[in-house]
Amino acid sequence: MRCPYCGFEESKVIDSRPTEEGGAIRRRRECLKCQKRFTTYEKLETISLAVIKQDNSRQPYDRGKVLRGLIRACEKRPISIVQMEKISDDIESELYQSMVKEVTSTEIGEKVMAHLKELDEVAYVRFASVHKHFSDIETFMQALKELRPERK
Repeated sequence: MRCPYCGFEESKVIDSRPTEEGGAIRRRRECLKCQKRFTTYEKLETISLAVIKQDNSRQPYDRGKVLRGLIRACEKRPISIVQMEKISDDIESELYQSMVKEVTSTEIGEKVMAHLKELDEVAYVRFASVHKHFSDIETFMQALKELRPERK
């Protein structure tokens, strides 16, 4: 880190502590040449994630869109907002851990459906009906059959 006063490249860290938000570390440094003190901030660099829409346009990943879709699908269901936020967090974590820079909206929708299938079948069908663009009763019935195979 260059000293902002004399430009010398070496300094020592005197104090280090997290910021109030916890998103960065504040470091007090002292230049080894002129002994002046200055502050630096260190924060985690996250990769940007682009979502490829069905029309091949790209837009930045927005966790809020996933959460809004979950809220709509889970409306009037016994699912808490905490559970929906957990699903949204899990999906975001999966996406960033995969280290890809682009993901399709279809892939995100499939991840949401996988989580909803485990949590609530009605919410799953609601989300799937929008995500898979059910155009008629046959495609809707096919999704229901996949959800509940016939029992013998």
